[in-house]
Amino acid sequence: MESKLIREKFLEFFESKQHQRVASAPMVVKGDPTLMFINAGMNQFKDIFLGNSVPTDRRVANSQKCLRVSGKHNDLEEVGVDTYHHTMFEMLGNWSFGDYFKEESIAWAWELLTKVYGLKEEDLYVTVFGGDKQDGLDADTEAEAFWKKWVPTERILHCDKKDNFWEMGETGPCGPCSEIHIDLRSAEEKAKTPGKELVNEDHPQVIEIWNLVFMQFNRMADGSLQPLPETHIDTGMGFERLAVALQGKTSNYDTDVFTPLIAGIEQVSGKTYGRTDSKQDIAIRVISDHVRAVSFAIADGQLPSNTGAGYVIRRILRRAIRYAFSFLDLDKPFIHTLVPVLADQMGGYFTELVAQKDLIQNVIREEEESFLRTLDKGLRRLGDMMKNTAGDVLDGAGVFELYDTYGFPVDLTDLVASEHGKRVDLEGFEAELKKQKDRSRAAGKIETDDWVVVREDAGEEFLGYDHLEADLEITRYRKINAKGKELYQLVFNRTPFYPEGGGQVGDTGFIEAGGTKTSIINTKRENNLIVHFAKQLPADPSAQFHGVVSATKRTSTEHNHTATHLLHQALREVLGTHVEQRGSLVNPDYLRFDFSHFSKMTEEEVAQVEGLVNARIRANFALEEHRNAPMAQAQEMGAMMLFGEKYGEEVRVIKFGDSVELCGGTHVPATGSIGQFKITSEGAVAAGIRRIEAVSGAGAENHINGRLAELDAVRAQLKAPQDLLKAVSDLQSKNAELQKQVEAFAREQAKQVKGELKAKIQEVGGVSFLAERVSLGAGEVKDLCFQLRGEVDNLFAVIGSDAGGKPTISCIIAENLVADKDLNAGTIVRELAREIKGGGGGQAFFATAGGKDVSGLDQAIKNAANYVS
Repeated sequence: MESKLIREKFLEFFESKQHQRVASAPMVVKGDPTLMFINAGMNQFKDIFLGNSVPTDRRVANSQKCLRVSGKHNDLEEVGVDTYHHTMFEMLGNWSFGDYFKEESIAWAWELLTKVYGLKEEDLYVTVFGGDKQDGLDADTEAEAFWKKWVPTERILHCDKKDNFWEMGETGPCGPCSEIHIDLRSAEEKAKTPGKELVNEDHPQVIEIWNLVFMQFNRMADGSLQPLPETHIDTGMGFERLAVALQGKTSNYDTDVFTPLIAGIEQVSGKTYGRTDSKQDIAIRVISDHVRAVSFAIADGQLPSNTGAGYVIRRILRRAIRYAFSFLDLDKPFIHTLVPVLADQMGGYFTELVAQKDLIQNVIREEEESFLRTLDKGLRRLGDMMKNTAGDVLDGAGVFELYDTYGFPVDLTDLVASEHGKRVDLEGFEAELKKQKDRSRAAGKIETDDWVVVREDAGEEFLGYDHLEADLEITRYRKINAKGKELYQLVFNRTPFYPEGGGQVGDTGFIEAGGTKTSIINTKRENNLIVHFAKQLPADPSAQFHGVVSATKRTSTEHNHTATHLLHQALREVLGTHVEQRGSLVNPDYLRFDFSHFSKMTEEEVAQVEGLVNARIRANFALEEHRNAPMAQAQEMGAMMLFGEKYGEEVRVIKFGDSVELCGGTHVPATGSIGQFKITSEGAVAAGIRRIEAVSGAGAENHINGRLAELDAVRAQLKAPQDLLKAVSDLQSKNAELQKQVEAFAREQAKQVKGELKAKIQEVGGVSFLAERVSLGAGEVKDLCFQLRGEVDNLFAVIGSDAGGKPTISCIIAENLVADKDLNAGTIVRELAREIKGGGGGQAFFATAGGKDVSGLDQAIKNAANYVS
């Protein structure tokens, strides 16, 4: 059964059981600070389980794309080593929100697996929760009784909390679960060892394929369990593992989920999967897995970067590149060529892969080129390290520096070192890595208390589109500790404060009761709650409050937000309809807008876009807002939708003239109130992604006035000429002429210095040795070094300079000495630079170093003699 059909049969089956088919949520999480990525099918329904949202449908089914590479669920280092762990995977799931529970869930699971998919009943084993004394929970005899209707008692196994109590994280919805395992071994192996003895024993052919979670509890911050308002069903079946069972394979990578990608890797690398050594097979599995994870992440809006979720994606991609580099002998970008294969294979269901295919390829190709350059630099640095290591053990701290500074993987360092008869001090490396992780964890750690419920309330009403003030009550609060700072999170029954979202920053202001004000320093949305941050908790949280939003900040932010919409429209008109928003930041001071485009904008294009925006500001288009518009109506209106966002059945449409977008942010009543718009910069963010920064309103006025003031200052400096451009041009011409004279003088001086230096060269053991100090600039010193090398045989020269009061050291070595005498200019200048409190490097025959301490220059020159003594 082809994988596409496996997925479709699952969804069709649950549609026949009155389930609504829903789309996969974006893999990149927004609005939940406890998660970077969707790591389980239930993540998008977390608010429903917690009682923060009312479900549109009581029964749903979907195939959710998941990523497990951080936090509690981290399988990264197992990926590729075995045949069943993955970074990105699909989770087939059916859900009940306060509707059916254990009996129906168990019966339907058995029906689907045995009747629809036709799996052999005798190959299936089920596990149930055996209870836990610490949590005060009894064994799940209820689930066991329902299973006995379908499964013989000997194939029902009791397991402990580790295997049969599902929790998303340290806190949150949880409950006992019941897993279904399948024995895929041969008849001979089954006869030797019963399958039930291998369940949950990490046997590669006795594997879990489906987990039925009975959501009953909420794990609190203190570790206790509280019953959820309603019981729910949350099931997750591994799509890739199910394909193994239905296609008669022994490995996930042998199914048609992966074989097209593997064929693509074989074609590029010239290696054959399954017929070569294990390291090549592991590399092919790693690449075929990782290209899926990275492609889906980029399609959902997460570009590789150096921080947060972006760093995780970059790390996954670099792991694939280094496996290709180390074990497949691929030192040129190629992973991006697999994207069309993936889009063709999975784009029918996950249409974002097709829509974003070009972007995904461009980003991956640029990342490959960048990291391959890093690997090249790292190999050279590692070569120097091995040359300077007397024994056969590379210092762990030095290896960590190579990893931390150059991004050079430790396992690749270990591999290269072993090829040269050396090994890595892995304990020292791990110690340094642990220090870094501890620092990072301490810096980013957020500790939260449990919510304190002040009053039960039906919901939270957002008033911010229409009001900047409102009477309100606190319904719940909790204390948090973020980066060593103690804060309070407050939730109100109604609020005028806009929560950070859609690029727009959160509102600030205050709440007041009895003449005492409590500042609101930020507002965010977390798990469908609008959370207000305060440094102090009001003296009486149960009081009646009046909330006031900072009007100045809100107004300036609205100017920039509406300007962002007008900018988006203008960019599509000037550059083409391929332009799509890829991210934004809207605050009171300026706006930042990232968009897809293949090249740098010309000055004319920037001016044209700016002119269109200002024309629409002057046109004073009134805001047309459609709240709670059906999605079909929004699409008919031509509303722009952002990739990586998940929209509900009803959306908010914002229209200014011909600009129509789905947006939850706040806006000006009419474009005329923005006043002015000015683009301040345009540049690249990543392959195929450009960024515009701009200001509007008072910010634009201040920017323009500032530039005019600069021009007035220049005019005054030049004695107020009538033609400012001509005056600047004349000044540049005079400067160029003077520069030529200076350079000619410097050449004459260098010629004279060269003659003096040649007279000071000494013959030491067959080496023409020179170590002197001069007062020439860096360019003249470099030119002088190469002239001397061309005129003097067997030259080894170290020349120090103090030009401009800044000490520099240059080292030039004849190429025959580099090989014969084992002299290395890069190593030498790094050692000498310690005397001037600096550092540097370069090639083996020429290198330079700079420093801060001129007084150490003479000693550095003297130390040079040590290398030829």
